[in-house]
Amino acid sequence: MGVITDERLSSKEQKALAEFLELVRKENPHEPEFVQAVTEVAKYVYPYELRNPEYREARVLYRLTVPDRLVMFRVVWRDDAGRIRVNRGYRVQMTNLLGPYKGGLRFHPTVTLSVVKFLAFEQIFKNSLTTLPLGAGKGGADFDPKGKSEAEIKRFCQAFMLELHRHIGRYMDVPAGDIGVGPREIGYMYGMYIKLRGYEPGAITGKSPDIGGSLLRVEATGYGLLYFVEEMLKRIGESLEGKIVAISGAGNVALHAAEKAIEMGAKVVTLSDSTGCLYVPAGISKEQLEIIKSIKSVRGRSLKEAEGKLAGARFYGGKKPWGVRCDIALPCATQNELDLDDAKQLVANGCRLVAEGANMPCTEDAVEYFLRHDVLVGPGKAANAGGVAVSGLEMIQNASRWMWSRDEVDRRLREIMKRIHETCVRFGTDESGKVNYVKGANIGGYERVARAMIQTDTI
Repeated sequence: MGVITDERLSSKEQKALAEFLELVRKENPHEPEFVQAVTEVAKYVYPYELRNPEYREARVLYRLTVPDRLVMFRVVWRDDAGRIRVNRGYRVQMTNLLGPYKGGLRFHPTVTLSVVKFLAFEQIFKNSLTTLPLGAGKGGADFDPKGKSEAEIKRFCQAFMLELHRHIGRYMDVPAGDIGVGPREIGYMYGMYIKLRGYEPGAITGKSPDIGGSLLRVEATGYGLLYFVEEMLKRIGESLEGKIVAISGAGNVALHAAEKAIEMGAKVVTLSDSTGCLYVPAGISKEQLEIIKSIKSVRGRSLKEAEGKLAGARFYGGKKPWGVRCDIALPCATQNELDLDDAKQLVANGCRLVAEGANMPCTEDAVEYFLRHDVLVGPGKAANAGGVAVSGLEMIQNASRWMWSRDEVDRRLREIMKRIHETCVRFGTDESGKVNYVKGANIGGYERVARAMIQTDTI
């Protein structure tokens, strides 16, 4: 599809934007996810850059599309049968203008260079919005933890760190978890890091509190998502109380988003996984959510198992959750899971707010459709920044050799999500007072990095 632009762009600006995106496509062939991420940012940020001569001359946005460093490496390990297995590992260090490179590690068969670059690019703006001293990076491997034994996962994590340790450190690059990488995997990798480099708790985040991790880190992305939604609703004089919420995913983010939504008085009616969608018309109770958590705590188990254990629950194999009536939709699974057809269904069913709990879960077409139909859209770089925010707080705690209480971390998380919301409103409000959160998040995140680039430029 064509580039969606602000209708107030001059023909000269539209031409410059089209030329910029064509350059990005030519320089990054066969990387659709990365080009999609840049396009989504550029349609708001590039015109803003053109109108700021200092930023335009420095070519800020273009420079941010080229990583500082890209590392691709071989990961060799043995499975339980003694066979040699080989995976591809990645670490993309995008920019350290605001702090050490920071971003998660994803273990999933869909991990490619394009996916890692897209995630690293998104991380620039997300980390900037937190106002914490965090640069941006991302990494991972095309390793699939599903179906693997505990011993196999451990051996893979250790083999992965045998190469990654050369490129990370508390002042250089601080990875964390992402899809397929939780406290268990972080623990295995951190153990190998200690063996290779010595004790350095700030070298990786997402650790268990027993080995220097922060309390509330597991819940942070899901909780932060709801804190951001709460701020969006407050601005229009509403609350979560009584709202019908549809959530996709059944992993860490989705389950804790559901937990916090229920706590705030919302009625959560769906969760989903790769096998299908679980629909509970009366709303999932706290007790039922605990049953779902126990099912999903074992890798490979399907939400279908919950159907017979939850009163009134129905499971729809191979289906997404976007066909149900809801006030709020929270896509929390993976990129491009919510497309134009899904967006049309949601709008037809009364959805008025969408907030992304995953990275780029809505396609560009879907976002455009929501905005055209006055649906509030909280983009992932703002709405799901709670995870990296608490990772940043973990780094602070590690540096001070002190652990904060759960309530203290929660208080700071709320403050950060509120500041992110304020930034989105500041840069995304038009003359009528209407907020485009996508525009506000992109320009707000860009502005801080652009100022840093101008002030530190060594060219």
